[in-house]
Amino acid sequence: MTLSAPVVSNLAQQSITLVSEITGGNNFIKKGFCYSTSIKEPSIKDMIVEAILVADKLEAQVEGLKGQTTYYVRAFVLTDTGVTYSSSTSFTTLNTSQDDELVNYQPPMYSDDYRSIAGWEQRSQWNLANVHDPSVVKADDGYYYMYQTDASYGNVHVGHGHFHCRRSQNLVDWEYVGAAMPETPPVWVKEELNAYRSTMGLQPIENPSYGYWAPVVRKVGNVYRLYYSIIVDNYIKTGKVNKTENFDGSWTERAFIGLMETSDLASNQWEDKGMVICSSSDKGMNDWGRPGLNNWEAYFHYNAIDPTLVVTPEGKHYLIYGSWHSGLASIELNPQTGKPLQDLPNPWAIADNSYGSLIATRTHGSRWQGSEGPEVIYNPETGYYYLFVAYGQVTRGYHTRVLRSKQPHRGYKDMRGIAGEAGQEALPVVTHPYKFDGSSGWAGFSHCAVFSDNNGGWYYASQARFPEEAGGNAPSAVMMGHVRTIRWTEGESNNDRNGWPVVMPERYGAVPQVAVGKEELAGVWELIQLKASSGFDGDTPIYSSMRLILSENGKVAAESELFGNTEWTYEVGKEVLVVNGVRIYLSREVDWESSPRHITIVGGGYQGNGDDIRTVWVKKIS
Repeated sequence: MTLSAPVVSNLAQQSITLVSEITGGNNFIKKGFCYSTSIKEPSIKDMIVEAILVADKLEAQVEGLKGQTTYYVRAFVLTDTGVTYSSSTSFTTLNTSQDDELVNYQPPMYSDDYRSIAGWEQRSQWNLANVHDPSVVKADDGYYYMYQTDASYGNVHVGHGHFHCRRSQNLVDWEYVGAAMPETPPVWVKEELNAYRSTMGLQPIENPSYGYWAPVVRKVGNVYRLYYSIIVDNYIKTGKVNKTENFDGSWTERAFIGLMETSDLASNQWEDKGMVICSSSDKGMNDWGRPGLNNWEAYFHYNAIDPTLVVTPEGKHYLIYGSWHSGLASIELNPQTGKPLQDLPNPWAIADNSYGSLIATRTHGSRWQGSEGPEVIYNPETGYYYLFVAYGQVTRGYHTRVLRSKQPHRGYKDMRGIAGEAGQEALPVVTHPYKFDGSSGWAGFSHCAVFSDNNGGWYYASQARFPEEAGGNAPSAVMMGHVRTIRWTEGESNNDRNGWPVVMPERYGAVPQVAVGKEELAGVWELIQLKASSGFDGDTPIYSSMRLILSENGKVAAESELFGNTEWTYEVGKEVLVVNGVRIYLSREVDWESSPRHITIVGGGYQGNGDDIRTVWVKKIS
C-alpha cells in the first residue's frame, strides 16, 4: 500500500484542504492526515484529522490552524498490520492582516513616459526617470542610494555636476539628491593624461573632452567608496576632439578609473582620492595608429571603464572592470587605500597581468566586442561570486548574462560549465528586451546593479529604454530605471542548475508578499522565452509573449511547443510552479502593463540544456 504526498489547496488563514492518492488497499481501521508545526515527519502521535475516501483519494478539511504558520503534514492509514505514511509536505497559512494589505495596496502611479517632466527644473518629479548604468547600496540610515552614468533625456544634466544621485526607502519612491562630483573635473585626470602623453612624445591636451561613466558604490568599513570612470574623448595623435572631421589616423585617448570616499551618503560630500587605474595596451607605447574609422582593432587592451568592487568575507578587495576592448579584467586592491595592491608599470606593452587578469571575454581574441558593464556580487547563501555582464548596444539589443565562481578574481563559468575567458557567449540570459501585451515593451535593458537589502532579499536594477517602435520623439533616449526582485534556483533535478539568479519579469512595486496559494494559479498567463541573441545590431528581437493556460485539473495548454499539452504542479511553501518539468519561481508583483495597474503573480526560471538554455518569464493575466 502506498500514499502520495498530500496536495494542498484552498489555503487560508485558519484552514486548508488536503488530498492524497492511495494505491493497493481499502481495509482501514483509521485514515487521515497528521500534522505538526515543529516535526517535519509527523506521526499519529501528533495532531491528526480523519479523512474520507473518494475514488481512491483521501480528502480532509483541516480547521483551527494558526495564521501565518508553517505546518508539516503526512497522510496515513492504520491497518491490522500497522501504520503506513506518505512522504511529508509543508504549507504556510495566510495572515489576515496581509490579506488586508493586498486589498489596500496601491500600485505606483508614475508614468514610464516622463518626457513631459524631463527638464532639469522638474528633477524633483523624476523618480526613476533618466537612470542610466545605476549602482545601488543600502546605507546605515535606511536609505538605498543610487548613483549613475551622466545621461538624461535631452542632456538636461549638463552643467550640473556628475554622477547624479537619488535615494529611496522602499525602492519604489526615489528622491533626487544631487551630483556626487562637482562640474569641474578632478585635476589629476588632466595631469595623469598629459604625463603619459609627454612620455609618449605627444603634445599635451589643454582642454580635454571628458565623459563621465558608470560609477559603483560600496560600503567598506566605516566609509563608502565610489569608483568612477572618466573617458578622454580626444584623438591620441593631435589631441583634437573626437569628431569625424577631426580624424587623424589614431585611436581616441585612454580612460581613467578614479575613487571618491565619504562617511555620510546623505551629505553627498565626497573626497576625491585620485587615480586607481587607466586604460592599458599590449601594443607598445606608439602603436596607436588607426587605418580608418571602420577599423576596430583597438589600441587599448583593457579599457578603464565600468568598474565594480567585490570584497570577500576574508577582507580581500578586487576591482573588476572593462568595456568592449578585449574583455573584463580583475585586479586586487589594497583594502586600506582602495587602489592596486602593487605599483603599476607604464600602461603599454603589458604582458604580465599587471593591469589585471582576464576573467571573461565575449569573443576570444577580439579587441572590439559587445560586452561591458560587469557587476560582481557574493551571495553567502550559495557560496558563489556572480559576474553579471551586459551584451550588445545600449539602444536596442542590450541584455544581461551571468557567470559564477567560487573565487572573486578567476574561474567564472556559465551554466553550461564554459569558462568566461574561453570566448564563448555566456548562458543564461538574465534579462533581454521584451514585450508583454498592452505595451510597446522595453529595449536597451542591461548594465545592472545587483544588491541586497541586508535581510536576505536581492534586487536587480538597470536602465531600460523605449524601443523605436514606441514612436514619438527619440524614444530610445527615454531611459527609465527598473528595479526587480531576484529569486535563486533550488531543487533543480540537475544540481548544477541550483543557486542561479532569476530576475522577475515585472518591476518591483513593494507588493506585500503574501504566500501564493495553488488555487490562485489556474487561469491564463503570458509566457515569454528569452533566447540567446547577438545583440549587436538594431534587428535584435524584442521577445513578445504567447499564451499559457493552466487548467484546474493540472493540464497545460500553450502556444509554445515546449509547454503545450503537458502538466503543471505547485510546490506550496517554496512558491515554485512546475510546468513540464521547468521550475518557475513566483513572486507577487505589479502588472505594469494593465490599466489601471494592479497586483498579479509573475515568475521566472530556466529551461533547456546546452546552447538552448532559455529564460522563461510568466505573468498571470486572468
